[in-house]
Amino acid sequence: MNLLLKMEEILMFALGIHLFGLLNYQWWWFLVLILAPDIGMIGYLFGNRAGAALYNIFHHKAVAIALYLLGSYLSLPLCQLAGIILFSHSAMDRIFGYGLKYDKGFKFTHLGEIGNTNG
Repeated sequence: MNLLLKMEEILMFALGIHLFGLLNYQWWWFLVLILAPDIGMIGYLFGNRAGAALYNIFHHKAVAIALYLLGSYLSLPLCQLAGIILFSHSAMDRIFGYGLKYDKGFKFTHLGEIGNTNG
């Protein structure tokens, strides 16, 4: 992945950390929950199409932002927390080259094929 795109994702991850710091949760919650969105991989037990769909729901930044904004509007810190965790996790994944999935298989993402060193 392009260095500029990685830097953008690092800054988005930093934004997630900042937003988390504005909530009234202890920091260990961030560390415990940051990998929680990977529960979306369970969809792959039902095939590539279901796996990609469920994975993408848990890794789509628009879903994360919508959750955070809904939580902010309704004054629901738990909803804000969920949005921040989804957003931060998605940024972290993209830093390492894991993008949204195509239904062709887990390694086929919008950032390219996972493990392909030619790009």
